[in-house]
Amino acid sequence: MTGVLALRLAGPLQSWGASSRFTRRTTESAPTKSGVIGLLAAAAGIERGDDTRLAPLAALRFGVRIDQPGTRIRDFHTAHHGVTGKSMPLSERYYLADAVFVAALEGDPVLLSKLDAALRAPVYPPFLGRRSCPPAGPVELGVHQDVCLEDALARVPWQAAPWYRRRYGDHAREGLPILREATADERGAADTWRDQPLSFSAAHRRHALRTVVTATVPVPGLPTGAGRHDPFDALEDESI
Repeated sequence: MTGVLALRLAGPLQSWGASSRFTRRTTESAPTKSGVIGLLAAAAGIERGDDTRLAPLAALRFGVRIDQPGTRIRDFHTAHHGVTGKSMPLSERYYLADAVFVAALEGDPVLLSKLDAALRAPVYPPFLGRRSCPPAGPVELGVHQDVCLEDALARVPWQAAPWYRRRYGDHAREGLPILREATADERGAADTWRDQPLSFSAAHRRHALRTVVTATVPVPGLPTGAGRHDPFDALEDESI
């Protein structure tokens, strides 16, 4: 018997970097498995370097649905050494603004229930890829019993913001993109991401390759008349 833990990942800024080189820190267009496992590990109080406690979380099958893709933005970051006052190199950091995702993890229902409880009373606060990116609201969407990852990603209600639904409802009828771990018979046709966490040790972080399938699912709970023109939308959007 398996279950699926569903999460709502939404906030003003998110940043899910699969790789960082020198002073340029990019973000993927969707949450990475290592980033979401790190969020759960922090909530559960798993310390960096505790690979034994990390392993069961990393073994969960992972997928994500893009409910609201957001906008990629770039920020310039400067810093000074606290003791010497020496300027540190100027760096570029990329973020996703106003994005909303549904992440899902499939596995042992007992473990998932513990993680769900940890999210409701976290040891360390959750963040969306970087500590400077807190979630806009509760992350947990509960544990779904006796369903697979694909079913959960197809059933969880659309989490996009009301203004996004009004503006892009008709476009959403084409379906929502999902990125999910491949099954054994799909591996030849899948992409690979280096975001399978092996260790979060500060001294030596390690990640392995993970096979990922891209697909779409119908928008669950799409309201009747979504996307129709409302002349007051422009006025409401001014206050966002």
